Amino acid sequence: MKEIVLLQPGKIVFGTGCTEQFCKDYQQLGLKRLFILTAPVIRPLLAEMEQTLQSQGVTIAYYDAIRQEPSVNDFKHILQEAQQFGADSVLGVGGGSVLDLAKLVATLLESEQQIEQLFGIGFVAARGKWFACMPTTAGTGSEVSPNAILLDETDNLKKGVVSPYLMPDVAYIDPKLTWTVPAKITAETGMDALTHCIEAYTNKFAHPVVDVYALQGIRLIAANLLRAVKDGKDVEAREALALGSMYGGLCLGPVNTAAVHALSYPIGGEYHISHGLSNAILLPSVMRFNMSANTAKYAQVALACGAIPGANDEETALHGVELISQLSKDCGIPTTLTELGIPQDAVPRMAKAAMNVQRLLKNNPREVTEADARDIYNSLY
Repeated sequence: MKEIVLLQPGKIVFGTGCTEQFCKDYQQLGLKRLFILTAPVIRPLLAEMEQTLQSQGVTIAYYDAIRQEPSVNDFKHILQEAQQFGADSVLGVGGGSVLDLAKLVATLLESEQQIEQLFGIGFVAARGKWFACMPTTAGTGSEVSPNAILLDETDNLKKGVVSPYLMPDVAYIDPKLTWTVPAKITAETGMDALTHCIEAYTNKFAHPVVDVYALQGIRLIAANLLRAVKDGKDVEAREALALGSMYGGLCLGPVNTAAVHALSYPIGGEYHISHGLSNAILLPSVMRFNMSANTAKYAQVALACGAIPGANDEETALHGVELISQLSKDCGIPTTLTELGIPQDAVPRMAKAAMNVQRLLKNNPREVTEADARDIYNSLY
């Protein structure tokens, strides 16, 4: 069996109400200047935690003006604020973009490296300041992954920084923080998490250790996403999604994603469509494209989604694609790029840009050429 490195945070705390543990843990560290990245809608949820920390002599600075798809320039501005504050620790509380920024801020607070030097795999020179992540969506799995994504304005393409140094010191996964997430965001982030699990399981570099996480993540998300979309206060569904998202995040370090994510980057980069929505629209088409490369595994994906076994693996796998397409529709997600306002004459440009994301395309079970990318995009009109 081939070797694999399974990365995870120094500590994972999971459970409804577990954010209370953060203050206890932080007090023991002896740190005093905490820089918190979050969003305005989330900040009121942190009031009690803030009071507790301040009573312990901790000085807190907030940055809560984070855009949905943060850019390199956005990051540089936030980093400068953290440096001027003199942060000795960082906490990210929010969706994937917030957590990714928190990772990068903590890493570069006292580093001489520039963000442009870090895009790719393994270019971060050293670990930075102590940092923790608290996800408020069940989607990206960023709280347990070594990845961070930014939009590079120089070529309108989202790019990734991948390093074990980006693993949080602690991940606090409290499903309660997702209860107030709107149905639309619940749907899009949930489909993102489902994509992580499916792309990891069917990956050219899939591994039995990671397959366990991926399959269980698929089961949890497929069975509970629509429930959470319909009723955000469905505690059981929210907990299942948070766990499924965490499993998907744990797949990102050792195996990572593939063509769905690679093709979604130009959509998000040029048209600022959310990452989860881009993935959700692309997922069924890319699955159909990939199925011939490993029909047996796609049949297992289908069964994990609740499909009834067909006469053969191909029939079962196709049923799985249909189930995922229907789940996406039932959750209110568009099915075409036209609905997103993306003109079809953008297809050649997006296909060419996608070819630059070789760090993910190399993982795909079937080779994707530029012509293939055009065909996949065109199938969504």
